[in-house]
Amino acid sequence: MDHIPRIAIVDDDQSCRMALASLVRSLGYVPCVCSSAEDFLALIDAEDVDCLISDVQMPGMDGLALQRSLLAKGRSLPILFITAYPKESARRAAIAGGALCFLGKPYDAQLIIDCLESVVTKA
Repeated sequence: MDHIPRIAIVDDDQSCRMALASLVRSLGYVPCVCSSAEDFLALIDAEDVDCLISDVQMPGMDGLALQRSLLAKGRSLPILFITAYPKESARRAAIAGGALCFLGKPYDAQLIIDCLESVVTKA
């Protein structure tokens, strides 16, 4: 059986999580939703995911700290960042850490699709 990509979605905003999960599902991928970076870190220890879509600003650990934590653990994972506060310094830090995309909210769904498809075709 072919591998069905699992896409993790980490965002403290429930409506954003659900919208992204719906988009991911419509592409034939399996969404794994988490409301915090800490929940995602617990999930990734238990399950494999092919890609991460993360908000930048969240209570507790933010998305950039999550990226640094994954890198420190040796977990190389394609990351797409979305944020309502697209600061240039955050974009530079995300891209320097290996992020594939850094998109402002509201985001263009086609950009998310394009980023996800580039990840899936490499897998």
